[in-house]
Amino acid sequence: MLCPETVSASQTPSTVQGVVPIDASGHRMYLYSPNRSTGSSMLWSSRRFGESLSSAYARIGRSPGLFIVLALAGFCIAWSGNTLATAGTPSSDDSPPVGDLVEGGDENEDEDAASRGYEFLMNRALLPSDFDQRVFDELWRSWPEPLRSQAAKVSIGERRAMAFERYGLTPRVDESTPAPLATERGDDPGKPLQYVVDEHGNWTMNCFSCHGGSVYGRPYPGAPNNRFALQTLTEEVRSTKFRLGLPLGRMELGSLVIPLGTTHGTTNAVVFGMGLMNYRDDQLNLVQRAPASLTHHDMDAPPWWHFYRRPYIYIDGFAEKGHRGLMQFTLVPENDASFYRQYEDAFRDVYAYLSSVRPPKYPHAIDPDLAEQGQHLFETTCAECHGTYGHDSDEESIAAYPNRMVPIDEIGTDPVRHSALTVAGREHYARSWFANAGEPDEQTTITDPAGYVAPPLDGVWASAPYFHNGSVPTLWHVLNQSQRPTVWRRVSDSIDESKVGLTIESVKRVPLEEPDVALRRSYFDTRRFGKSASGHDYPDSLDEQEKIALLEYLKTL
Repeated sequence: MLCPETVSASQTPSTVQGVVPIDASGHRMYLYSPNRSTGSSMLWSSRRFGESLSSAYARIGRSPGLFIVLALAGFCIAWSGNTLATAGTPSSDDSPPVGDLVEGGDENEDEDAASRGYEFLMNRALLPSDFDQRVFDELWRSWPEPLRSQAAKVSIGERRAMAFERYGLTPRVDESTPAPLATERGDDPGKPLQYVVDEHGNWTMNCFSCHGGSVYGRPYPGAPNNRFALQTLTEEVRSTKFRLGLPLGRMELGSLVIPLGTTHGTTNAVVFGMGLMNYRDDQLNLVQRAPASLTHHDMDAPPWWHFYRRPYIYIDGFAEKGHRGLMQFTLVPENDASFYRQYEDAFRDVYAYLSSVRPPKYPHAIDPDLAEQGQHLFETTCAECHGTYGHDSDEESIAAYPNRMVPIDEIGTDPVRHSALTVAGREHYARSWFANAGEPDEQTTITDPAGYVAPPLDGVWASAPYFHNGSVPTLWHVLNQSQRPTVWRRVSDSIDESKVGLTIESVKRVPLEEPDVALRRSYFDTRRFGKSASGHDYPDSLDEQEKIALLEYLKTL
């Protein structure tokens, strides 16, 4: 059962020792046995948990600041550029198309750089591993009933496919089939897109964990992973390691201090980056500082196919785009300042890869006449913020995107993200190596943005849910503010063709009595902190038929 006592991120290990996991809201939960049929494992797990925290605390010299660094070391999953995975390039049928790059050089050189960048992201692990294949294959024993009994009756390949489904993992685009199909056929899904799995069976999270999901059941590198269950996976890895007598890793320890995400498909990503940067000086040397004050909140990952059009990144558009900035979520203690100079060229290739990602095309029927009406409406009511589309070249597309900052009071969407990243934090970034500070090509950093930047809408049909916090499930709901659900959950991987977005059900509340925490986290409650679905009420000026036409046009982008 949950205790009402909130654990602060500033608490030292000794104050949380012997107590299990904090839930995604930052509340303590007393230790329970992963095998509910026995009581002995409960006592053993509690003892093991205390030993793991004590030994970790001792290893870092009893420094609370460095303990927080350890806590943050696993959280390398935000905008891009990080710990990295295995195995070949995407197949020609499944990979995102490669567009014309604009950084100079001929087309072949650009395509070679993009290919190298993809290979680097898929093959290079730059962090300690999260867990090994043995732990992954034992996760099912921590599942609640009746799922655990179902898993016990099937093959190991089917259990792996069930785990992919439970945690929001996808097969690689050139391997196997989407996880639900693999489960039905009894196929092993192979290695996941979201993790490095090396020759020794060690799994290490990569940046595709958030930016490599599926588009309505089809794995697609660069798509937001709107099913990633990081909090649930980490908690069940912790339970499995307890049961196997294995020491806890950085993710299992870190999630005791920093919540990972309250709803599947969203993560506490901004806090991960803020916390890691707090322990670096301007040249990225590791320093000891008091823990930063952090405002925990969930974010929906942006699609990478926006990257080529945007001159600045993040929802508040504070950081000028560049290859160095892509490296900031690798700031684990194991990577000293020399790491960034060593891998700078590799991240130039990563930049080229992100610049090459393009969205998939809408796969269903589109009414051309209705879409043409919608285009006219879009260009007279929406393009001022979101730009225009259908250009002949990347250069024209980039020039047609206005990168408009909309004041927070005007846009009216959830303001927590806007206030969570402080001016001091942005100024630290501006002084750092990431922003080329003190160099001839020093970047311009916006340290006090007025609001949020309206994003490009390329492939908007494929990037549900919507808004920066993932609070709005379909484009129809974006256009119909008064009809947005208060509490909803996804019920199918299929697209809702009429509303263009996730297929959902609306409910009155999250069923807290549901014993499976993974099911509880599949619900999105817009009444919670940082999860509001309000704002962006501009479509209220349109009538019903105009909204229908506009929705049809959005399918074509």
